[in-house]
Amino acid sequence: MSGDSSPDNEKKRQVGGELIIPAAAVVFTLYYFWTIADSPWTAKVNAYLVGYALLAAIAVFAFMMVKELLAGRASLGLSNLVEPLALLPKRAGFIALTVAYLLLMDLGGFTLTTFFFLFFSMMLLDSKKRWMLCGLLALVLSGIGYAAFIAFFQTRLPKGPVEWLLAGIS
Repeated sequence: MSGDSSPDNEKKRQVGGELIIPAAAVVFTLYYFWTIADSPWTAKVNAYLVGYALLAAIAVFAFMMVKELLAGRASLGLSNLVEPLALLPKRAGFIALTVAYLLLMDLGGFTLTTFFFLFFSMMLLDSKKRWMLCGLLALVLSGIGYAAFIAFFQTRLPKGPVEWLLAGIS
């Protein structure tokens, strides 16, 4: 009964993989709090508000997971990270796209790299069926990202050809 192949273990929902992102979010949030500790209080207000809201949401999520574990409906298994095996190539492709996005953003700028990341991600997930729709959605979403983050909030995201072009027009 204590083996991994018991019928009880197979029925349990495996939640180990679901804990990876919340754990990373906690570490990142605490690191972020540490990095802004010397900033003026006006700059920290929103950061702390969003950070504590995130930590509160993670605490609720963790409480629900512990409740499921204690009730015997879940286990800390990780096999759902690789199963179904047929999705592994798409998952690996998405990881590669994410890494490329992060590495190329300084070179291509926020808007252009966001467009390509969204386009190729949607193409990967849609199995290249509707490339025109993927392109249109990527264009609209990267345009919204530019308008919100660069034009409206004036964040210091990497600038590339699109940002330089649009700055010259305005």
